Amino acid sequence: MSKQSWSNYKKQDKRYISSLFSSRLRLLKILFIILAVVIGAKLFILQALEHSFYAALASDQHEIYKNLFPERGTIYAGDELSENKYIIATNEELNLLYADSRNIDNPEEVLNGLQGILQFSDEEKTKLAARLSDKSDPYEPIQHGLTDDVAQKIKDLNFQGIAFIKESTRFYPENGLGGHLIGFVGSDEGGERSGKYGVEGYFDRELAGEPGFLHSVLDATGSWITVADRSFKPAVDGDDIYLTIDRNIQYQACSRLKAAVEKHGADGGSIIVMRPDGKILAMCSAPDFDSGKYNEVEDITTFNNSAIFNSYEPGSVFKAITMAAALDQDKVTPKSTYEDAGEIKYGDHVIKNSDEQAHGIQTMTQVLELSLNTGAIYAMEQIGKDKFQEYVKNFGFGQMTEIELETEQAGDISSLDKRGDIFAATASFGQGITATPLQVATAFAAIANGGKLVKPYVIDKIVSPDGSETISEPKVVEQVISARTATLLSGMLVSVVENGHGQRAGVSGYYVAGKTGTAQVPRSDGQPGYDPNITIGTFAGFAPAQNPAFVMLVKIDHPRDVQWAESSAAPLFGEMAKFLLNYLEVPSER
Repeated sequence: MSKQSWSNYKKQDKRYISSLFSSRLRLLKILFIILAVVIGAKLFILQALEHSFYAALASDQHEIYKNLFPERGTIYAGDELSENKYIIATNEELNLLYADSRNIDNPEEVLNGLQGILQFSDEEKTKLAARLSDKSDPYEPIQHGLTDDVAQKIKDLNFQGIAFIKESTRFYPENGLGGHLIGFVGSDEGGERSGKYGVEGYFDRELAGEPGFLHSVLDATGSWITVADRSFKPAVDGDDIYLTIDRNIQYQACSRLKAAVEKHGADGGSIIVMRPDGKILAMCSAPDFDSGKYNEVEDITTFNNSAIFNSYEPGSVFKAITMAAALDQDKVTPKSTYEDAGEIKYGDHVIKNSDEQAHGIQTMTQVLELSLNTGAIYAMEQIGKDKFQEYVKNFGFGQMTEIELETEQAGDISSLDKRGDIFAATASFGQGITATPLQVATAFAAIANGGKLVKPYVIDKIVSPDGSETISEPKVVEQVISARTATLLSGMLVSVVENGHGQRAGVSGYYVAGKTGTAQVPRSDGQPGYDPNITIGTFAGFAPAQNPAFVMLVKIDHPRDVQWAESSAAPLFGEMAKFLLNYLEVPSER
């Protein structure tokens, strides 16, 4: 090879090496760029997209619990005269005391120290001693719901193997506001806690919220698999619920009902206060229970709200419904007359007035004043069985009102489907059919508000964690009677309070409209007929008659000292009505 050729070869080789080096350098740069992009993307994923996942893992156990388990919503009562809201169900963070038996050398010494603070019995102490003697048990719960003060006293004892866990507990700060309305949070068979009865039960899903989750795939050693999916969804707290209940009216209703039941030695009772548009201001039943101590109730039937659950034959209070139908069909007027012979025969059956007296010529107003069974039958016969049944259904009987509370029942008016006029005859004065107290109250609300049947409601609004609100509005179901009929009937019901059996329901200075009802109770021994020793007293009405501020029903079950509703339910109605007219600042009419 010539010298010139060798020189050219060396130059080409240098250019090749230089080109190769440049190519590798560019490739290296590209690799660094790709690596930087990957690292940057990973950092973005870690810091942005998966920030909540790692933040949750980095938090302490308490924070993880808050992130994964929702806070149950709060329930509030209101105040008709202000914007004040009062908590009646919320959450309280208390302490669960537990033992790690593996670290307890002397269970007897530990329990002696705890007994002085927790006040458990010797029998309970013996059972605990057996449990704490099991050295294989790392977790033995001893007592829930301890305050921080009590927990500190136990901590000061410095016992090894004794520790605490914070736990959220449902707390009911108001006493005497009616457990039936509120309900409670209890445990299912599987240990899951959920709302039971009342508002807690009906709105359990809304109040409970949605639990979150924390998920990542692990390898055989328990380490995270870097490329595996991982996700974190924080819990969504429950909705807050604001009731239509007025805290002060509810307290007065529950307190006065309890006193009346005790006074008469009664089995129980109910009281409902509502606006004519369906807004429930108070609802209470007796016997009652404390939502915070529901586990102390011995008979679970106590949990049923008798204001919406217990159907009963309403008795003469139903005559107002019969008269509404006859008035609305223009078959009678308040001054229409009939001759009361004291009894009416239907085949082998004889129906008499409750006082077993014949009163001669009587007006329809006097029928309500004296509560004459024969007069109610006369009014029903003027429109006929089919039309009467139509009005009974239109007033909402035989169907649930769909109020937002658990365990509501529909009552039973199926006897009106049977052949034979006697079934409509007895139904005209409230026998042979059943209704709940709320159904009766809602029917009287239709009379009070110009003939419009409304849907009763107990929820004012529901507020979600994001601040959005679902607000309840009054709802008219149907115009069941004309406004003219409602006005005429209201006047007749005023006369019941002024001149008839409802006088003890009156309030000085006001026109109160209402009707008594003393219902019989079917025999419980399987025999036909009614128990001669048991009655249920009801008074339903509203005030002031011309522009009602409230509708109210009072029911007293089996009073032992009196027989008639005018001496049991009517006086309690009068006491509550006086309070309500003063509290709601309703001006005197007379």
